[in-house]
Amino acid sequence: MTIAIGGVFSIKGMTGIRIVDMKLPQEFAAAHPGPQFGIPGSRRLTGVEARPIIGTIVKPALGLRPHETAEMVGELIEAGVDFIKDDELQSDGPSCPFDERVRAVMRVINDNADRTGKKVMYAFGISHADPDEMMRNHDMVLEAGGNCAVVNINSIGFGGMSFLRKRSGLVLHAHRNGWDVLTRHSGLGFEFSVWQQFWRLLGVDQFQINGIRVKYWEPDESFIRSYKAVSTPLFSDGDRPLPVIGSGQWGGQAPDTIAATGGSTDLLYLCGGGIVSHPGGPGAGVKAVRQAWEAAVAGVPLEVYAREHRELAQSIEKFADGKGGH
Repeated sequence: MTIAIGGVFSIKGMTGIRIVDMKLPQEFAAAHPGPQFGIPGSRRLTGVEARPIIGTIVKPALGLRPHETAEMVGELIEAGVDFIKDDELQSDGPSCPFDERVRAVMRVINDNADRTGKKVMYAFGISHADPDEMMRNHDMVLEAGGNCAVVNINSIGFGGMSFLRKRSGLVLHAHRNGWDVLTRHSGLGFEFSVWQQFWRLLGVDQFQINGIRVKYWEPDESFIRSYKAVSTPLFSDGDRPLPVIGSGQWGGQAPDTIAATGGSTDLLYLCGGGIVSHPGGPGAGVKAVRQAWEAAVAGVPLEVYAREHRELAQSIEKFADGKGGH
């Protein structure tokens, strides 16, 4: 980072400069750990093959206490969700303390796994400025039977990520909030294709990259470049993290998403409001997104598939105006 990028922006006389590409020598593959789980591990632990992993988000704005969070998790599990994560702002607040949330949620997940054999992946937000506190959070999740953590990578930094990866037994889900500071101005900063290489070397297993028709500033073309970047091996196929598609998503973007990815279903499709704000409740929201992806994979128009799938029909009526993630 220091050699390739660190000094170039301080050059006198430059009014703008942007780093658009970087290729690392093969020696870097042996110098850094890379993903511990990546795509194969994420699929193995969720039990999902040959389709996208379907996930949703527990947001602080919902105001859920630990036992209420656990109740919603139970409803999502019954509907067939594969993955649930804490929002990046969900940490250790007074209304939903981290320790209590982990115990309450994992009790529901473990009980369901004992009954059905399917263990839903829940990514708890373990980020902390103090690496020791972050590891305490990590250890609590692992000891409770959890298998995933969401990490705000810009907040913990390269050193925090390296510290965590060396000791981690969890799938590490990278949230890139703050990335926009480095890239949004077209005449400054650098491309995601450059920046993501550092975090992959350090060992992230899942990488959030926005999606089609997001609620933020990023255009679809930028998302497509990001998807291609994280899906392309740096040195070998095993160093690819699982692309995580989010931001204002509901089932309506599934056909365009599968077209943009070249037909690949190696992704985690993450919906917040697109699931929890479904008129039939979060459980119906999960079913609607799964139905949308069934249609997209089969090449059937969503409106046609919705004729025999009530949850998808309700979803189209609610979110077709583009407000799925709000």
